[in-house]
Amino acid sequence: MLKKFHATATVRFKKSVLEPQGKAIQLVLAEKGAHEFTLVRVGKYIEVELEAESQTAAEQKMQKIAADMLFNDVMETCEITLTPLDPSPLGKGVGVRA
Repeated sequence: MLKKFHATATVRFKKSVLEPQGKAIQLVLAEKGAHEFTLVRVGKYIEVELEAESQTAAEQKMQKIAADMLFNDVMETCEITLTPLDPSPLGKGVGVRA
């Protein structure tokens, strides 16, 4: 029987990568007098619901789609969080880094 899961993937540029959108926001904030914002970074937040036989299988599926479609591992990092949707003894969300 397949179990349902809710997963999120948070994609961010690696700290070593210049992030122009975040820099642009930081400059606008400074122009408006908000100089206390010394770093702004922008990323992507993706939510999905999926079915899998187990939490391990769901994690593997999410890691695969993340690596194949959601982020570029040369420039970005991806943090995956997985939460069972159906009542089970698996507990709450489990963080997984891809």
